[in-house]
Amino acid sequence: MALAVTERRQQRERETVRAAPAKDRYRWWGPLAVAVFAGVLRLWNLGYPHAFVFDETYYPKDAWALWHTGYETAWPDNANQLILGDPQVIPTGKAAAFIAHPPLGKWIIGLGTHFWGLHPFGWRIAVAVLGTLSVLMVARIGRRLFRSTLIGCVAGLLMAVDGLQFVMSRVGLLDGVSAFLVLGAFGALLVDRDRTRDLLRAARAEGGRAADEVRFGLRPWRLAAGVLLGAACAVKWTGAPALAVFTVLVLLWDQAGRRAAGARHPWRSMLRRDLWPAAVSMPLAGLLTYVLSWTGWLATDGGYDRHWADGRSGAFSWVPAPLRSLWHYHSEIWHFNTTLTSPHTYQSNPWSWLVQGRPVSMYWEQVQNGQKGCTAPEGCASQILALGTPVLWWAACFALAYALYRWFFRRDWRSGALLAAVAAVYLPWFRYQERTVFSFYMVVLVPFLCLAVAQMLGAMLGPEGSTPSRRRWGAAGAGLIVVAVIGCFAFFYPLYTAEVIPMSDWHTRMWFTSWI
Repeated sequence: MALAVTERRQQRERETVRAAPAKDRYRWWGPLAVAVFAGVLRLWNLGYPHAFVFDETYYPKDAWALWHTGYETAWPDNANQLILGDPQVIPTGKAAAFIAHPPLGKWIIGLGTHFWGLHPFGWRIAVAVLGTLSVLMVARIGRRLFRSTLIGCVAGLLMAVDGLQFVMSRVGLLDGVSAFLVLGAFGALLVDRDRTRDLLRAARAEGGRAADEVRFGLRPWRLAAGVLLGAACAVKWTGAPALAVFTVLVLLWDQAGRRAAGARHPWRSMLRRDLWPAAVSMPLAGLLTYVLSWTGWLATDGGYDRHWADGRSGAFSWVPAPLRSLWHYHSEIWHFNTTLTSPHTYQSNPWSWLVQGRPVSMYWEQVQNGQKGCTAPEGCASQILALGTPVLWWAACFALAYALYRWFFRRDWRSGALLAAVAAVYLPWFRYQERTVFSFYMVVLVPFLCLAVAQMLGAMLGPEGSTPSRRRWGAAGAGLIVVAVIGCFAFFYPLYTAEVIPMSDWHTRMWFTSWI
């Protein structure tokens, strides 16, 4: 009898071992399927329109110059026409140009032009790939955050059909690159949190003061997050608030983890054991990554202000001249970015961004009857509108309120993490009420909105142990919201892809006058 019991136990163990890899594959197949769907949407007809879309008039040419000279150069006024012409002419030059953003995002955009040439597909492909990978990351982050593959896949699906993220994944602008890096850092910190909690649980099992004294050693995922956030700063300085907020967030996680593991003095232990390692692996690693992004400018002689400090004396003359020149260059970039108040047709106030009050028209062409397949008597329109899928963004407003409730009243750390990310990428813009700003900057916010909506939908499904009736009604409500988001995206799809549509159809999609 004992032998039979032992054999049955061993059989169950073998079945468990075989089932574990299958379960792991399931955790990947769902997110991968969502990512493939997102990738098909983003890569389909990526080279259309054959034009410079909005600020593509700057970044692809800067990217081309970086890959060929190491620094951004000036271009003639008719450069766009020459580049898009047939035969193509690329009027390269050596004269340096002042630029308003660090170079890393343009290096990444230039990777596509290096392989596919200075054409619309070439300067959009790198951003499209990162936008697709961002959908995969959201699905995986959602699975880790909520311990549910279903909720993670829902979050990824929501981002796959968000109009703003879709548009910003199909244009050669910097914001999609920045969004990828910030999201990657957030995901890396979640992995680090899980791993350190495992160590703390082991310490708690030892008893005594182990949770106070335990040292985590090298934390590669947190170091990776620091590098990614430094890279985000090297794309746009908007990554700096995320670096600061995420550094504070991980320290709070360390303190809470030590307290949960039975530490007698969790705050003291965190300050003694975790503060300096966090400073090294986050801000310091970020700073080093940022400086390295300027290697092209430092290694060449022709960049803007490259020799500003040569022959200048002063209190900091002991600092190498190239670094002093770089510091001066940064002071000019800071002045430009903080004092830009030139009026623009599509500028908007941050207060309106969550409700998509003023989306940005990135491309517009009025097509006459008989041209480009237009058969409407009143003519047609072809537009790229950087509009977040309205149903999704409006649902996200309720989801953020729910996350605030969960964090404040239930002390839900997951809601707190999402709110911290939202605060890092959204709230700093309220400081610049008079600056010329645009709603498409919030593409960095989209992943966290989708995660918040997925959390709310998961709550609608009900907790484990709910009655079947409760589950059915919750699933019906959550499914209705997801279907509404997908339908809304499909309805606005022509405005995301510059499809030629009759003017009457275009007017039907202008729900508010502020969208025109």
